[in-house]
Amino acid sequence: MRSATAHKIYENDDRFEVKSAGTDKSANTVLTEEILHWADSIVVMEKHHRNHIRKHFPEIYNNKRIVCLYIPDDFDYMQTELIGILKDKVEDVYSRKLI
Repeated sequence: MRSATAHKIYENDDRFEVKSAGTDKSANTVLTEEILHWADSIVVMEKHHRNHIRKHFPEIYNNKRIVCLYIPDDFDYMQTELIGILKDKVEDVYSRKLI
């Protein structure tokens, strides 16, 4: 629910156009090549998400900026603590021009 929460937080932020997808087959929206091509930058929550992109979409992995936020899967959708962590980490990578 981390990506879905991030999507909700930033969907009306003029700095970003956002889409959310998961690497697990049970995700509401499963990550696809089309979604990855659409993105200018890709933000993942954990290193294994970046590794999934490298394994399944190597050309995209080599040609897109991928930023890992290192947020563990310990939160519920829109959980207050998760919102705070996401805002801190996204603002940090944005201010450093990584996304």
